[in-house]
Amino acid sequence: STDLTSTVGYDNIIQHLNDGRKNCKEFEDFLKERAIIEEKYGKELINLSKKKPCGQTELHTLKRSLDVFKQQVDNVGQSHIQLAQTFREEAKKMEDFREKQKLHRKKIELVMEAIHKNRNLQYKKTMEVKQTCCSASSRMLIFPSTRAVLHLSSLSYFWQLFLKLAQTKSALEDSDRSYQQNIAALEKIREEWQKEHIKACEFFETQECERISYFRNALWLHANQLSLDCVQNDEKYEDIRKSLEMCSVEKDIDFFVNLRKTGSLAPAPVVYENYYNAQRNATPVRSPAPVPISR
Repeated sequence: STDLTSTVGYDNIIQHLNDGRKNCKEFEDFLKERAIIEEKYGKELINLSKKKPCGQTELHTLKRSLDVFKQQVDNVGQSHIQLAQTFREEAKKMEDFREKQKLHRKKIELVMEAIHKNRNLQYKKTMEVKQTCCSASSRMLIFPSTRAVLHLSSLSYFWQLFLKLAQTKSALEDSDRSYQQNIAALEKIREEWQKEHIKACEFFETQECERISYFRNALWLHANQLSLDCVQNDEKYEDIRKSLEMCSVEKDIDFFVNLRKTGSLAPAPVVYENYYNAQRNATPVRSPAPVPISR
């Protein structure tokens, strides 16, 4: 400002610096909150991998794959916990940086406050003297998810023996035929059973192969999903890096200056005006014109 006592330009700068310190504090708090989230997520993943059963009766190669899967889930959890610690360390660095800038800036502010105070006091004093002189003169100037069972009856003793022999022979023949028939039937059934048994075993084997393959692919897909998430996150972080590549200290400073500038002229010196001896100096000395100053 061309006004010598105005601090509007200086106040804009201090406000901008305080806003920057506030923004650093907000990012510091963001890192601390993100650290809490990452640590909680990491602990939940570790707890899941240790306590939740996941194919515990599986055998051989699939079991090894499951063991690797659960171990990697645990490792991911540990990584998130480590990431949380990293975020806390970064937050602490931000806090140290912020406080260091604050202390260094305070020294300058104290110097400036003293300068402003001294300047204003002197300006006030000067104006008072001017007013006094002006009172004694006539000129003045004023200046933002069944079983079957057989029973045989008996006859007379003689006939019993005869019939018994005949019956026994007949029964023996019947039994032999029945035996052969049953053997034939049994063989037929055995062959059919064996055939079906093989078919069933082949079906079960195919089904188990499909199950193991599906389970393996599900684990693979899950790993890919987690990996893809990391890739997608990296792409997001790459966007941040790209945006940071576009960040220019000079452009930000220039933008601020252009947004908050108050003028291009420095205050002109306050010159002495002779009110005491108006007759000698009838023409008052004019203040020199303000001159443009560089950024």
